[in-house]
Amino acid sequence: MLAQSIRNTAPEMALRRALHALGFRYRVDLPLPGMRRRRSDVTFVRWRTVVFVQGCFWHACPQHLRAPVHNAEWWREKFEGNVRRDTDSDTRLVRMGCVPLRIWEHEVIDAAVGKVVRALGEQGHPRALRILGAAAPASV
Repeated sequence: MLAQSIRNTAPEMALRRALHALGFRYRVDLPLPGMRRRRSDVTFVRWRTVVFVQGCFWHACPQHLRAPVHNAEWWREKFEGNVRRDTDSDTRLVRMGCVPLRIWEHEVIDAAVGKVVRALGEQGHPRALRILGAAAPASV
């Protein structure tokens, strides 16, 4: 398990490249405030939007999870713990006024970028609003 990359995975890099090409700027691998050992993949600090790119295996994707047969009980508990931690992180972020976004590694990159742009548009991000064809609020 130590050989597994936790940062800069191929799906994460593809999302970051696509967002950067659209002119978005963001922070990478930020610690989540008040949540020990939890980090975001992409964070739009001013717009309070936190993006996680989730691997289908480790985060128990309902479509693609193929749980190991050997030591099945341990793996079941591991996956359930990961899902509980993800849910807890999302709940805490919402309480802090942030928008958590979960993107599965299997999502088509255009759909994933669209999800991020729409969320940023809802937060009033001017570039996202331009991309979506909406007018930026006067206060921005």
